[in-house]
Amino acid sequence: MTPPPSTRRWLALALLATTQFVLILDTAIVIVAIPSMEIDLGFTPEELPWVANAYILAFGGLLLLGGRLGDIVGRRRMFLGGLTLFALASLAGALATEPLWLILARAMQGVGAAAISPAALALVMTLFTETSERNKALGVWGSVAAAGAATGYIIGGLFTEAFGWQAVLWINVPIVALIVALTPWLLPPAAPATRGPVDVAGAVTLTGGITLAVYTLIDTRHAGWASARTLGLFALAATLLAAFVVLERRSSQPLIDLGIFRIASLRNGNILTLLLQGAMTPMFFFLTLYLQHVLDFSPIQAGLAQMPAALSFALLGTPVSKLISRIGYQLPAAAGGLIAGAGMIWLAQVEVGGDYFTDVMAPLTITAIGATLSVIALMIAATADAPMNSAGLASGLVNVTQQLGGAIGLAVLATVAASAGARSAGRGGDELTALTDGIGSALLVGAGFAVATGVLAAVLLRKTRAVAAPAEPRVSEEIAAH
Repeated sequence: MTPPPSTRRWLALALLATTQFVLILDTAIVIVAIPSMEIDLGFTPEELPWVANAYILAFGGLLLLGGRLGDIVGRRRMFLGGLTLFALASLAGALATEPLWLILARAMQGVGAAAISPAALALVMTLFTETSERNKALGVWGSVAAAGAATGYIIGGLFTEAFGWQAVLWINVPIVALIVALTPWLLPPAAPATRGPVDVAGAVTLTGGITLAVYTLIDTRHAGWASARTLGLFALAATLLAAFVVLERRSSQPLIDLGIFRIASLRNGNILTLLLQGAMTPMFFFLTLYLQHVLDFSPIQAGLAQMPAALSFALLGTPVSKLISRIGYQLPAAAGGLIAGAGMIWLAQVEVGGDYFTDVMAPLTITAIGATLSVIALMIAATADAPMNSAGLASGLVNVTQQLGGAIGLAVLATVAASAGARSAGRGGDELTALTDGIGSALLVGAGFAVATGVLAAVLLRKTRAVAAPAEPRVSEEIAAH
C-alpha cells in the first residue's frame, strides 16, 4: 500500500536523515574503538591517526565531485551507488587483519560517503519546495546530523566494550541494507538535474587541492607549522586550487559554476559553517580525552556523559527550524554562535579534580543549545537560495565546509593543546595537569571561533523573514540560466 504523498515525503526525509546520521556517526564512532584496533592489529603510533583521517580525507575531498555527479547522473542513482560502496567498505574494514587493510577500507567508506551525502541533501531540497516545510525538513536534517556527531562516542563505547572494535563497522551493513531496500519505495527515480560531461580537469585539481590541504593540516602535528614540508605542501595545494579556479572560468561545463558564489547567503553561510565546525568538532574530541584520561571515565561512561549534547541536538531541531521560518536565519545564527562560545568558555575552565556536573554537563548543555541554533540556521542560509538545478552542488558545498571546518579546527586546536601542555609541563606540572591545561587552552581558542561565528553572522547574513525567497532574483535566474 502506497502512503499519501505528504506522508511519503516525511518518510523519505526520515530515510535520508538516517543515512546522514550514519555518515556523520562514522566520523566519531571509530575514535572510541581506536585503542582496541591498535592492540588487535598492531598499529604503530604514526599509523593509528589514519584510521580516522583516511575517512575524513576521502569524505571531505570528494564531496563537491559527488554533488556534481549526482546532478548529472541522477541523485537517487548516486545515492544508491554510494550506499553500496559504503556498506562493502564497512564489511571489508570489519574483516581487516592488518593496519593497511583497515586504512584503505576507511578511505573507501569516505568515497562512498562523498557520493551519498550531497545526493541525500539535494533530494531533501527537491522533495520539500514550500518555504516552511523545507525549513522544517532542513531543521530535522541538521539536528539529526549534529546528533550523529554527538552520539558517535556513546555508541562507539557501547559497541566496543560489548562486541569488540569490529562492531563499529559491522553495524553499518544491516542499516545500509535496510535503507537500500526502502529507497525504491520512498524515493521515486528522477531525471538528472543537469546534463553534460564531467569536468575531469576541474575534479582532479579541486579534489587534489582540498585533499592535500587537509592532509597537510593533519600532518602539522608531526611536521610542524613552519617546516619546509608543511609550507611546500600548502603551496602545492594553493597552486592546485588556483588552477581549479582558472579551469572553471574557461570551461563550458564546469564542475562548479563559480557564479553560484554570487548568492550572498550561500557564500556567507558556508564561510560561517567552516568557522563554527572548527569549534564544535574538536570540542567533542577534547572532551572525550578529558573524561577518559583525567576524570577516569570508561568508554561507555565517557559516551553517556555527552548525552546532554545529543539530546539538545535531537530535541531542538524542529523548534529551531520553525523559529527560523518566522524570524529568518540571521538572529538564530548570531545568537547561537555567541551562546555556544559562552558555553565553551565555561567548559575551558576544566581542572584535574573537576566535577562532571558543574564542569562538563552544564557548560556542554549550553554549548549544544547554541550550536543547534547556529548549525541549522547556517545550513538553511547556505542552501535556501540555491536554484533547483544546483541543489546537489549547494548541498555538496555545505557538507564540504562542515568536514573541512572540523579537520582544520582539530589540526589548529591540537597544536594549541600540545603547546599549552608543553608549557605546563615546563612549569613543573605533572602529566594530567599538562593534559588538562592543554585541553582548556584548546577549548578556549575554539570558543573564540564560536563567538566570531556569532558576531560575523550578525554582520554578514541578511536580515529577512522570507527565509526561502531569493534575496537576489536576478542572480538566481542568471545562475539557473547557465
